[in-house]
Order: sequence, then structure tokens, then C-alpha cells
Amino acid sequence: MRAPLEDRKVSINRLNGSFVYPCNFMLVASMNPCPCGYYGAKNKKCTCSETQINKYLSKISGPLLDRIDIHIEVEGAEYKDLDQKGKEERSEKIRERVNKARKIAHERYKNYGIYSNAELTPELIDKYCILGNGEKEILKRAFNTLGFSARGYSRILKIARTIADLDEKENISVKHITEAISYRNLDRKYWT
Repeated sequence: MRAPLEDRKVSINRLNGSFVYPCNFMLVASMNPCPCGYYGAKNKKCTCSETQINKYLSKISGPLLDRIDIHIEVEGAEYKDLDQKGKEERSEKIRERVNKARKIAHERYKNYGIYSNAELTPELIDKYCILGNGEKEILKRAFNTLGFSARGYSRILKIARTIADLDEKENISVKHITEAISYRNLDRKYWT
């Protein structure tokens, strides 16, 4: 799974030959934090042993998790959250914002043969994910305190670029970089 996520190709080796197929996909996955589902929950008690939790979490390796751009924890819903009306953004509005951001990225990368920020190479990250001093300082502190890998660092920059595009901003701001960092901390909570 790691190789197709990273290289965007699948290699199949058989007795009579090796074959390489293009593979560009979006992985969307979900899992509980433990077998019972309540490890770390605020309002429910986990019934799993430490051994069960570790065995369950070990099904996802750190290197695989590091290759996933965004990973977040979703808390269980409470009635008061479900009973609120009119605060959520409508799907049509979200689609409109996403399509604008995709158009911005498509136009930016039209000469490079890529269509999204997720496809940025290290050279293109340097060119299109330029940070000011404040943004660099925040990313440096997060890198040092949260122990991000080099891969995690580049993923944060790509995510921040996407968030800036959703905001229709040319430059990545402190707001964009902090939001991007917040989408990369789940592995630091459960896989340490």
C-alpha cells in the first residue's frame, strides 16, 4: 500500500515477467482507536486492555500513516450538536469553493502536467509553497515538538497550499499553516 501511495504505480512481479501499472488514487479510510471504539473518548469508557489497543493500532504502520495527507480524530456527536440548525455550510456552497480551488490549482500547474497540490514535487513545493517568517517559525516549532518526518513536512506544505487556494489567497498565511498542522497530528496521539 505504501508504494502505490508514494509512487503512483503498482508493480507486479510474476514468474514470466514484471509489470508496472499507473495508479493514482485518493485513499479515504476510517478506523476506531481500539476494538471497542472508545479509547480516548470523553464520554465513554474504553473496555480494551493496553495489549488489545496496541495490537489493534499496529495494523496501521507509522510509515503508512505518514503517507496519508490528512488524518483527523472525530469525536462522538452529542445531541446538542445535532440539534443546532443553520450553522453548517451547504453542500452546494462547499462544491463551489472546491471547484474554484481546483481551477486555481489547475491553472497554476498547467505547464507541469499535474492537476492538484497533492502532486507537487519538491521543486514545485519550493516554488509554490513559499512561507513568510511567521509561517516558517510556526512550522519549525511544530516540526520540532511534534516530531514530523520530512514527508510529513512536505505534506503539511501541500495541505496549506490547498487551504490557501480554498481561501482564494495567493500566499500561505499563518492561518493556513496552523490548520494544515492540525490535520497531521493523529499519529502523534495514538502511534507514539
